[in-house]
Formats: sequence, structure tokens, C-alpha cells
Amino acid sequence: MHEENKAAANGCGKIRSGAQNGAALLALMEKTGYSMVQQNGQRKFGGPPPGWEGPPPPRGCEVFVGKIPRDMYEDELVPVFERAGKIYELRLMMEFSGENRGYAFVMYTTKEEAQLAIKILNNYEIRPGKFIGVCVSLDNCRLFIGAIPKDKKKEEILNEMKKVTEGVVDVIVYPNATDKTKNRGFAFVEYESHRAAAMARRRLIPGTFQPWGHTIQVDWADPEKVVDEETMQRVKVLYVRNLMISTTEDKIKAEFNKFKPGVVERVKKLRDYAFVHFFHREDAVAAMSIMNGKCIDGASIEVTLAKPVNKESSWKQHFNGQISPSSENLLGFPNKEDGTQKSLGKPASLSVRLNGQHSPSPPEVERSTYPIFPGIKLTPISMYSLKLSHFSSAVMHLDYFCHKNSWAPPEYCLYSTTSQDGKVLLVYKVLISSIADDSQSYFMPEKLCTTVEDAKELAAQFTLLHLGKHKHF
Repeated sequence: MHEENKAAANGCGKIRSGAQNGAALLALMEKTGYSMVQQNGQRKFGGPPPGWEGPPPPRGCEVFVGKIPRDMYEDELVPVFERAGKIYELRLMMEFSGENRGYAFVMYTTKEEAQLAIKILNNYEIRPGKFIGVCVSLDNCRLFIGAIPKDKKKEEILNEMKKVTEGVVDVIVYPNATDKTKNRGFAFVEYESHRAAAMARRRLIPGTFQPWGHTIQVDWADPEKVVDEETMQRVKVLYVRNLMISTTEDKIKAEFNKFKPGVVERVKKLRDYAFVHFFHREDAVAAMSIMNGKCIDGASIEVTLAKPVNKESSWKQHFNGQISPSSENLLGFPNKEDGTQKSLGKPASLSVRLNGQHSPSPPEVERSTYPIFPGIKLTPISMYSLKLSHFSSAVMHLDYFCHKNSWAPPEYCLYSTTSQDGKVLLVYKVLISSIADDSQSYFMPEKLCTTVEDAKELAAQFTLLHLGKHKHF
């Protein structure tokens, strides 16, 4: 056990008094020379550190830390995080009670130090049985704007945003998959800073501003996945978007083989985007440079290196201090045709294939409610006629998944056991009889639940994840 853990273990179970806590923090400041200021619900250690000259570190130097024990403070946290490098600033979120809120932000002086912190401190046992989560933290400078008229061009949207908001750097608009003369009904607006984006979001609240006479949707865009340079240096897969629906995988392979025959291993096309796999990285990089902006079947394509997802550092951040590991495991990108897409280059969670489309499991669903007015017409429909975005539970998603693949509905078999303290614990085994000739037709998670609902949802999630990893549809 590390020295930090030993020190934590010695103090585990002992609640420090306010005087003891103050003395420990004062000793830390005297030892390090860093200042400490508390304001707006957070306590800032450093920022800048003693003797710092020049601007703050660039984006990518900050990490998010979750699952911090509520009675742990800077005198214990700083020595742990200094193991990865020099701390520029540590911001610990605080409650009025004096406890921390379970999460913090640590900014290092370089991106390399931040990446090292993720590598060595993610899932680090900071106290006996207490494991913290560490992932990259980026100030979000991008807004998602939905419900935009589909006939508006990039320049029109850019000018409109500049009229009412400040600090606009760029607007990202994607052509409609079936009609390249139209947009997809949404855009991403990039701002010069997080503050500028936050001010713009407040200014663009629906109802206060109606460009082109339309009520738009405004929200934070989901940040792009950050992949470390070492991993990106090994990528030999290209992500190609803005393809025509009619363009075939063979046509894409032929076009990318033109500059050097035989370099493409395989192509996987999903609606209007594709992944082009190369035998060698140098050929992938060369093809990206040559093919980006070229026309295939009349469509100007965009070509970038595909971003693999590092499962060890992919975490969802929740600002109540809790974070949970993500199950993203594929080179997946979203491709929605409506105005609800908020992600740019965001791999789908528990990514599986449904009739040629990547889909999240379960997808995020807008849970708004709307009144049923007298005389409103209700039409009976089949759940299978809906889009994936209408499903919020993994149980429903698995049913939909089996239907789309012409399989029998999943069968759930319930099992139970009794815990040492007398609790009844439950687990479901999921059987999909239509794939009985395959290597595995049943799936059962390795965790037990206390409620039937949780057990069934967990079993469905496990099944979807397994199918996503081991099937080739």
C-alpha cells in the first residue's frame, strides 16, 4: 500500500475537528507555498502556483476527479495528485457543511502530466475500499443549436449567431444524408471560451430569441472524446462522413485504393458515413491528406482519423460527485437525422448495430410531458415503427434489437440467492433462441440485484454489450 493510502487508513473513521482541518491545510500551504481561496462553492489551491509566469496551461491539462471521500481535503489529495506532475491548480467543490461534494478538478502544467494522472490514478484506491475516478476535463466551448430551418446555409447561421452572441469562432453544419442541399436541422456553434459559450447559451434561451421566426433548441454540445497522442499515433482507420446514401462500400474502397492499390483492408459503411481500415498507418495518413474534400458520387467528403475509445479513461461526469465507467468500446460515431443530435464525434455507448446503424443502449430520451388537449387525434402504432431515440430502457432496446434482426423476443429466466445478511438477491439469464447455433445464445451478468426491475435492466444491458462486442452484423 502506498504511503498516501497508509496515511489515509490511519485517519479513516476519525472525523477531524474544524481546528484540526484548518491546521492541516495551513501546514500544506506553508510547505508548498501555494495559496488557497474559497469562493462560489469551491476551494482553489494554487492557480497559479508560486513563481508561475505566463498564461495558464492550455486546454487538455485539467482532469476531473470523482468519488472523493466527503471528509478528504487538500492535505491528502495534493500529495496523491503530485505523483503525476506539478499541480497548477486544484479546485475542490465544497458544501456549506464544510464537507467536500465528492469531486474536484486538478489542472497540471502540461497535457502529458494530465494524461499520466489519468493513467496512474484512475481507479486509484485513495482509502481502503474507496476508489477515485479520473478523466480528462475540458471547458466546453461549443453549443448545440437544434430546430434550425433545413434550408439555411452555414454562412446564414454563422451571421445570425454573430448578431446576437459574442465570441463566435465557427459554426459546424452537416448536410442532410439524402439531400445535400439542405442541413440536418441542427448546428454546432464554437465560441472562443467557455464563458462566451455560457453567456451565449443564456442569451439564446428558447422564447427570448427566434431566428428566422423559429423557436430553436439550445444546449451544451457533448464534448468530443479526447484520445491521447500515443493512442492516436497507432490509428490506421479513417472516418469518412458526408457520403451519399447510394455510395457502396466497394466504391469507397476503390476510391481510397486509387492513390496506392491494395492499401485498404476493408470498408464498413453506415448510412452516410464509413470506416476505412488500412493495413498500415502511413497509408491511412496519406489517404486522409489526399481524400479529404474529394468528391465521391457528387458528395464532398470529410476524412479524419477515427478515434478509438480508451475504456480505462472514459467516464461520465455527474456534478453530484459521482462518476461511472462508460462501456464505449467501438470506433462509433452518431448519425441522427433529426434535430436532437447533441454529439459531435461521440461514440455510441454500448454500441451495437441495428440494420446498418450504430445505436446507443439505452439512448438518452427527452422525458418532457405534453398535455392531451380535447379532440386531439391519437393513432395506434407499433413500437417497432419508432426510432431508437424513443427508448430509454435497455429491456425495450433489446426487444427492439431482436426484432430488427428477425430474432425471437428475448426470454428472461429469473434466479435468486440469499446474501450473508439474509437479503434476497436476484439475477436474470437472457436467452435468445434464434442464435442458438452460435457460440453463445444466453447471457447472464456477474452481478446480483435486490430488485426485479434492476436485475432485468442489468441483464438487458449486459446482453446488448456482449452482442456489440462479439457479433458482426
